[in-house]
Amino acid sequence: MSYTLSDFDYDLPDEFIAQKPADPRDHSRLLVYDRESETITDDHFYNIYKYLPKNTTLVVNNSKVEKCRLLFDDGKKEIFILDTANNTTVQAMVRPGKKFKKGKTVDLTDTISAEILDIDEEGLRTLKMSPSLDNQVYEQYKHTPFPPYIEQNESLSEKYQTVYADHLGSKAAPTAGLHFTDELLAKIKEEGVNQAEVTLHVGLGTFAPVKADSIEEHTMHSEWFKITEKTADQLNNAEHLTAVGTTSVRVLESALRKHQQFTSTKMDTDIFIRPGFEFKGTDALITNFHLPKSTLLMLVAAFTGYEEMKKIYQHAIDEEYRFYSFGDAMLIL
Repeated sequence: MSYTLSDFDYDLPDEFIAQKPADPRDHSRLLVYDRESETITDDHFYNIYKYLPKNTTLVVNNSKVEKCRLLFDDGKKEIFILDTANNTTVQAMVRPGKKFKKGKTVDLTDTISAEILDIDEEGLRTLKMSPSLDNQVYEQYKHTPFPPYIEQNESLSEKYQTVYADHLGSKAAPTAGLHFTDELLAKIKEEGVNQAEVTLHVGLGTFAPVKADSIEEHTMHSEWFKITEKTADQLNNAEHLTAVGTTSVRVLESALRKHQQFTSTKMDTDIFIRPGFEFKGTDALITNFHLPKSTLLMLVAAFTGYEEMKKIYQHAIDEEYRFYSFGDAMLIL
């Protein structure tokens, strides 16, 4: 069956969009969906160990969010760094665009300037920064890149990192992992559940809108990931894999499309997981509630089935779950 973009639309009251996480972070709510029995259970995340299969391995993304949003002049000028060729040359989104014209040099402070080397067809700028980005002068201008639906609140920066975040490089948090505390992970380990770490640096393409009416025509963004030799061995020896977040799913499914089993690898993936996709490495999924018309919602629909996804989301709205990055979680078994 072919799907259009409108098939993944739904109405969500603004008050359901979480502006801050649960405190403690594992006190978020948890919707458990069993695909075999087609049943929904409402609980809290701190009880997730009761639902996880005893033979499963949690696959977590240990990427860490970098403070790649530079704000100057009380936020009137912004450089959102997407990629760095070196410590001086970067690709970035800028605001306001009219100030950043090709060939021009913009004075951002008395000591910081940006020369606009190029502008691509999407409006992304190639900038030459002065001084280089490793200079301490930038520290006061660096901000956490919260999603556009969350008000900028630097006091929440630590809450926008998972407790196991270790490898700097993401432009957004792998949010399914935000619900775990060290204590909860220890409890899960006591129950006999193993944990394997992968690294996928979340790009801004995560928030890129799907523009094609037929989702088959959408061009997926590319993200870099890594599987170590230790992790590959863990995954190959696991009886059951629970992906913590859509980013972990992308790693598992991309890796098994390149090889018949998991191997130590570093690569880019533009895998687009949508209804009809055949999963090879994901047995269960922990994820948040995603934006309408997003590729993340399409991934969930691929895993649960389209009608089942609609049923789950309607239940979450009826029961007033909190949505998006700082919202509640679901476990799909």
